[in-house]
Amino acid sequence: MLFSHIIIGARDLDRLAGFYDALLAPLGLERAAPEPDGGPDGVCWHPPGRAWPQLWVQYPYNGLPATWGNGMQVSLAAPSPEAVDAAWRAALQHRGTNEGAPGLRPHYGPDYYGAYVRDPEGNKLCIVHTAQWATGGSPRSGTSASVLNDILYL
Repeated sequence: MLFSHIIIGARDLDRLAGFYDALLAPLGLERAAPEPDGGPDGVCWHPPGRAWPQLWVQYPYNGLPATWGNGMQVSLAAPSPEAVDAAWRAALQHRGTNEGAPGLRPHYGPDYYGAYVRDPEGNKLCIVHTAQWATGGSPRSGTSASVLNDILYL
């Protein structure tokens, strides 16, 4: 596995928590019970029955306002094109903004199906599905399916 968790900074934690609840449900992630760790308030999602990997939305540790990163994007794997569609619709219904409607992106791979949104605070997200991950490779690098299964199909 290449990562343990991703943290997205929040200015309005309640608003972003509602947005990510809606976005992540079609992707099969569930919200974890909060466990205070001495850090700033946050909300965590993970795969059912597994503690890791995790996606967090939380206030920054340094106390400064959270800002979106120019050129930064978090890409989330979907189990099907229908899940991409559902997550994209949920994002827009929860004050996300459209950065690219669901559809094939053949320049990334012959069956690369993705959508792009920004969360209510401007963080860019990609929701993507490709059967290539399940059949032994990635659209760009040829990475093995077993590694990508651990990484992408949380």
